Amino acid sequence: MKLSLSRPLAFLDLETTGINISTDRIVEIAIVKIGIDGTKQVKRKLINPQMPIPAGATEVHGITDDMVKEAPTFKQVANEIKQFIEGSDLGGYNSNRFDIPMLIEEFLRAGIDFSVDGKKFVDVQKVFHLMEQRTLSAAYKFYCNKSLDGAHSAEIDATATWEVLEAQIERYPQLGDTVESIVKFTGEDDIVDFARRFIKEKGVEVFNFGKHKGKPVVQVLKEEPQYYDWMMKGDFPMNTKQKLTEILNRTLLKK
Repeated sequence: MKLSLSRPLAFLDLETTGINISTDRIVEIAIVKIGIDGTKQVKRKLINPQMPIPAGATEVHGITDDMVKEAPTFKQVANEIKQFIEGSDLGGYNSNRFDIPMLIEEFLRAGIDFSVDGKKFVDVQKVFHLMEQRTLSAAYKFYCNKSLDGAHSAEIDATATWEVLEAQIERYPQLGDTVESIVKFTGEDDIVDFARRFIKEKGVEVFNFGKHKGKPVVQVLKEEPQYYDWMMKGDFPMNTKQKLTEILNRTLLKK
């Protein structure tokens, strides 16, 4: 069984200076876009993060400051990347919790409006963990019977992720062969902000951290309006602040 697509599916893999979505930056991006006819397009770029790459991060992905010093900044390539994935659903390995949130944050920092409305997010790790619970390298060996040489090279990881998904739909007929059926199987996250500082409970946005955890965001904004200012000045991802502002504006419009 092959993946059946109604629109392109773009597999993302990022290498970064670290794992903090608010403060870390992308140093390499690879996108493997699969067309509805099964054709593959690849876009890979080294990115100058405009900050030193920690030694610990270099140990993981092998990218040094010297390798990116002449590379473009994310802002310089943001429009090109946006155009490449426009009209595509997004996939990856642990992408719902890291790659997509990090990418959205970089778009916001670059002043680029990239909407994810209507897009489906296929996180291959979720399928794997539900079925086997291993790492990407182990998934590649298990499903494809191949060793993942060059793991943590963004293009290699993104391509391997696509191959794993192809093997998963062969192995598990219950997944179906469409993005919609896979997302239905894994359970689609009802995302408010990608950092998950807010979640939805029965369709209502509530805080997912701190002293107001579990309380409706609208209620807190009305009872403690200074909490909005505190969050906007705090070390929260721009996407979180953007969603908080959207909720505030929506609340004001109801007055």
